[in-house]
Amino acid sequence: MKHNKVFYEEHTNFSGRTITEYFISPGIYHKFNLILKEISSCSSINTIDLGSSGNSLLHFLNDSIHKSCFDLSENSLKQYTKKSQKNKIRNEFWHPLCGTITSLPYRDQTFDLISCLDVLEHIKDDSSAIREISRILKKGGLVIITVPHRNAYYSEQDKLIGHHRRYEIPELISQFFSYKLRLVKILKVYGRLMRISDIQSRNPEGIESGLSSLRERYERSLLFRSFWDVIVRIGAYMMKLDTKISPLGDIMNIGIILKKI
Repeated sequence: MKHNKVFYEEHTNFSGRTITEYFISPGIYHKFNLILKEISSCSSINTIDLGSSGNSLLHFLNDSIHKSCFDLSENSLKQYTKKSQKNKIRNEFWHPLCGTITSLPYRDQTFDLISCLDVLEHIKDDSSAIREISRILKKGGLVIITVPHRNAYYSEQDKLIGHHRRYEIPELISQFFSYKLRLVKILKVYGRLMRISDIQSRNPEGIESGLSSLRERYERSLLFRSFWDVIVRIGAYMMKLDTKISPLGDIMNIGIILKKI
């Protein structure tokens, strides 16, 4: 398995994502809404999304003035230079940049708010990534991170999409603590319903092709879009309910909000 730039460029499930992902995926719709509810009151001038792909959370942070998108994949970043023309989104101050999270090209204490969603599990040297996150975050700034939870749930699906590991909360918090990042809140992102994603490991090419077709159909057909919007909202509500009734030990993906001291 190639856990590198070529791997992510070649897989459209990563590099081919757009803001449409939020509207066609119950999981992303639920995750983004959960996070936005927690950080909507945060006022930030400089915000960065590390591992932004093409469906960055920054699309929905209207109060942030300077938005930086950072990703290993060049393909996923191309759209941020033409968003304003295509989707009429104000993006004069978007700054897409390609590179590796273990060596970020930013000055110390640059950002007020950092999002790093479903990224650390892809990084072999995750400690270096956490060090860099802390370095570029201003004192008093916030970082929101999401990762797969519980080592016992590690599966073929994790291997397929380039996960080096899953995380246990105590060891993860300990890593953050070493770099002056203190826990503010733990979020339950996905419960056991996300086990449905394991079917991708049985037919990865078919699933990836199906996602691309779904994305195109949603963008092309107004009638299908109206129908699929209902499906997504129902699915997202079920995921929300699943996390609400599940104990933390059964949660498959967690979110952690941290503050730099």
